[in-house]
Amino acid sequence: MSRTSDSLPELSPAQREIMEIIWDVGEASVSDVRSQLPAERKTARNTVRTLLERMEQKGWLKHREVNRTFVYSATRRRNASIGQKVVEIVEGFCEGSPETLVTALLDYRGLSSGELARIRTLLEEAKASKSKKRRS
Repeated sequence: MSRTSDSLPELSPAQREIMEIIWDVGEASVSDVRSQLPAERKTARNTVRTLLERMEQKGWLKHREVNRTFVYSATRRRNASIGQKVVEIVEGFCEGSPETLVTALLDYRGLSSGELARIRTLLEEAKASKSKKRRS
């Protein structure tokens, strides 16, 4: 079975912006989200409420009621969402090859020496972890 079988519907740019706020603060009401949006974007309270409701319908958010106010939180962590998107890109655009994705990243964006060092460390940790699992 594909690892993307639990994927959620795409978010619009406005919904993605709200999702980032929710991930940053943990949970938020309509007013909380609205206060975190950029000042130059005068987003109406009802618009924010509608966006949150649609995000909940899509499965990205859940809510609980506190003093008659809905407080929303994410149904999945930011890293899980990013991981899902990366798998979709690898499977959809890179013919299932993570190597193709990394090559494209290096060719079109490049990496700083700091980023390369952190990635090397991550690769070594993944390699060590895989070796431990084989021995178990």
